[in-house]
Amino acid sequence: MSTMTEGAAEAPAARRVDQLLAHYADSHLNPKNALIHCAAVPLIMVSLVGLMYALHPWVAYAFLAASMVYYVRLGSWIFLATMAVTSALSIVIVQSLGSWLLPVSVAVFVLAWIAQFVGHKIEGKKPSFFEDLQYLWVGPLFVLAKLFGKLGVRY
Repeated sequence: MSTMTEGAAEAPAARRVDQLLAHYADSHLNPKNALIHCAAVPLIMVSLVGLMYALHPWVAYAFLAASMVYYVRLGSWIFLATMAVTSALSIVIVQSLGSWLLPVSVAVFVLAWIAQFVGHKIEGKKPSFFEDLQYLWVGPLFVLAKLFGKLGVRY
């Protein structure tokens, strides 16, 4: 039996991806912090793939495959498709670095994380992944959601 008043429509339950993005967005309300994240998150993603690829290519492939499983479980096919393309592009970028792979990946990883923490200092809120590590996978979706919003694409 519903506790809603007679005739009122029941709102559909929010999708898990929407809940995660809303929570993530709560600690990225400052436009400067959001902008920093829109630059730093993709850089961290590519550099992380680079670091794993430097260990062994299959380490990077396994990480990306596990990430795709996470995105499948969220049920947003546009995010899954976009993250699959982004992951493939990351591999292409990483492979193109050749002998520069490790030093570039380390430098980009460190500098992008410093930028992230500067953004959170500006925001005055701690990063979401301090509460739950899954927000490390939500960060790229946050950037995509911002991009989709600018393009008028509904996810």
